[in-house]
Amino acid sequence: MEPGVESLTALLLSQAVLVPNLVGTFVFALSGGVAGVKGRVDLFGLAVLSFAAGNAGGIMRDMILGRFPAGSFSDWRYLAVSVLAAVVVFFWYPSIDRRRQLVLYFDAAGLSLFAVTGTLAALTAGLSPVMAPVMGMLTGIGGGMLRDVLVNDTPAVFRGELYAIAALAAGLVVVVGDALGWPWLVTFALGAGLCFFLRMMGIHRGWGLPTAPWSPGRGDG
Repeated sequence: MEPGVESLTALLLSQAVLVPNLVGTFVFALSGGVAGVKGRVDLFGLAVLSFAAGNAGGIMRDMILGRFPAGSFSDWRYLAVSVLAAVVVFFWYPSIDRRRQLVLYFDAAGLSLFAVTGTLAALTAGLSPVMAPVMGMLTGIGGGMLRDVLVNDTPAVFRGELYAIAALAAGLVVVVGDALGWPWLVTFALGAGLCFFLRMMGIHRGWGLPTAPWSPGRGDG
């Protein structure tokens, strides 16, 4: 492929990935705002939690890949959609709370989008096919983990439901598709679709990893 064609392809890919990244940022930021309302924080606190939930995973990815400043700081649109999500939650929380299932669906969609775009970013940066899915997983779960820690809650990724594993599966699909030369759009759709499916099964069917058969009160003996 000629250099000019390669640069054009890279530009088109970056622009195509930008929209899913912004959508994913917004839906994760919504979850951060919801957590803030439940924690009785003020509007500024909602904005902080929304930004953290929507962008922490991407910031972590960019720092590991040596991208400075991180995309969430160099592109004003990430801050804008995070603040927008905080405002939406501030004024319309009762309506959002009545649609908790819908929020979970949006969260699953955000996880799927971030897992795929994070893996693509890792591959583009030259990360090995072994570690690229891990990077995609970190991109997907980073924001939710920071959100839960900030509101003093156990991160959802540690609660047994398929969450991190779903993101990791999406990354593996992206790596396989890249190795086989599949069109990036097909790889993107398959990876995100698999992650969303697994997350839905975790929500509706209780699919998850086993937990240790111990509970407080039973003792260690």
